[in-house]
Amino acid sequence: MKKVLTYGTFDLLHWGHINLLKRAKDLGDYLIVAISTDEFNKLKNKESYHSFENRKMILEAIRYVDEVIAEETWEQKVEDVQRLGVDVFVMGDDWLGKFDFLNEHCEVVYLTRTEGISTSKIKDELYLANKN
Repeated sequence: MKKVLTYGTFDLLHWGHINLLKRAKDLGDYLIVAISTDEFNKLKNKESYHSFENRKMILEAIRYVDEVIAEETWEQKVEDVQRLGVDVFVMGDDWLGKFDFLNEHCEVVYLTRTEGISTSKIKDELYLANKN
């Protein structure tokens, strides 16, 4: 069985996230999604609308996702790849080159982002709509 792993916050889920998850799943048989905990997001100066538990529940309901784990530190990726027996590590191409160090442990794939949508764009548009 070929295992695929990706990481993200996955807040304000949108079709770009679904495209990424589908394309990641297409690279193997079993997709593991690591989502940032609320505590880790605070360390990154990020704030999610949905709590970790709610984001986890949403992701577990998506047919492409086989398992959801917590991302608690930047450094855990090598350990996760080894512990989970991951064959392919997947990230969006906005992270291009940042995870090449994982090539020692598995294949690293950067997928192109879905045009016209992002969580930042949604937040900006909601902010502007509420400002008017």
